Amino acid sequence: MTTRADTDTAKPREPKDWTTMGQVVSKDGTAIAFTRVGSGPALIIVDGAMCYRAFGPSKALADALAEHFTVYTYDRRGRGESGAGTAPYDVEREVEDIAALIEEAGGSAHLFGMSSGGTLVAEAAHRGVNAERIAIYESPMIVDGTRAPMDPDLPARVERAIGEGRRGEAIKLFMRYVGTPGLFIAVMPLMPMWTKLKAVAHTLPNDFALTGELQGGTLPPADRWSGAEAPALVIAGGKSPEYLRNAQRHLASALPQGELTVLPGQTHMVKPRATVPVLVDFFRRPAGRTR
Repeated sequence: MTTRADTDTAKPREPKDWTTMGQVVSKDGTAIAFTRVGSGPALIIVDGAMCYRAFGPSKALADALAEHFTVYTYDRRGRGESGAGTAPYDVEREVEDIAALIEEAGGSAHLFGMSSGGTLVAEAAHRGVNAERIAIYESPMIVDGTRAPMDPDLPARVERAIGEGRRGEAIKLFMRYVGTPGLFIAVMPLMPMWTKLKAVAHTLPNDFALTGELQGGTLPPADRWSGAEAPALVIAGGKSPEYLRNAQRHLASALPQGELTVLPGQTHMVKPRATVPVLVDFFRRPAGRTR
């Protein structure tokens, strides 16, 4: 594995407001673009569906966390300035991307993933990346009858729409599934965000491949994340739908060192003001202390 960055990596670490941008090359040769900001222990943020450095919550989170950590944000493969890799998609390639970023960070790091990015973090820890601690915000799972399971045909319909050049329709199918209000979906094409969403619509099948088996309305196998031995914090929003809160409770119990935190008044939309204090407390917690 090689690393390319626009700064001399041997240069001493600058103050916490110093920001660099660069690339790591993943195991399969795919270039993964990243931004680094702050100082302190390394923390890698993993985005959810259709989000990347130029769109979504990761930049605001990184800025708020930079006082305490050296924060890495990156474009998941196929998004933003990162390469797409070769087809077919395999979650193992995304795990290798995280491993490459961890190597860039010095060989170990904390991980924080949001939504499907949280599922990817659990998967990466399970498959053995060198994560010191992991935190997950609302991995999108359906583990009981509090919500109908995902239509098994949905991923194929989204992929077909993308293959036929109907990226907007693919986005709408996804938004309807996650519960976005119909009126908002109708006006989305008029919003500035629409162009950015369409630019990454082709990565939606990747997120379905990552999370689809976990949205069938039944509990995953008991050993699904048994290899994720790092201390783990699972975060749920107190105002999120019941099925999401129940899923996080299950995930916290399934992770070998998992614990659950519910943030009162929060939803699936990650807000730094509510999330950052919890992350700082967890990632800075002395080894061996559980709370």
